[in-house]
Amino acid sequence: MFGIGFTELLLIAVIAILFLGPDKLPGALVEMAKFIKNVKKTIGDAKNSLEEEMKIADLKEEALNYKKQLDDATNELKNFKNIDFNDEIDYENGSSAD
Repeated sequence: MFGIGFTELLLIAVIAILFLGPDKLPGALVEMAKFIKNVKKTIGDAKNSLEEEMKIADLKEEALNYKKQLDDATNELKNFKNIDFNDEIDYENGSSAD
């Protein structure tokens, strides 16, 4: 747990009992547990928020790719619309449009 061995935990407990006293130690442990719980909750919320932002960024990138594909297809249709089929038909028949 946190890279702390049993002897280190025992030493911390003895120092806490000497520093706080046996009457204040339970209340201090409760407050410390609440603090650790709040820190874990805050870290979890930040992680979830970051993951959500990453998903939004991925969706935005995907939407931009679809928009580019749609723009390319639109440009191809515009170019197709500008073709003069009468010139093509006359050319195939051997006559010129001039």
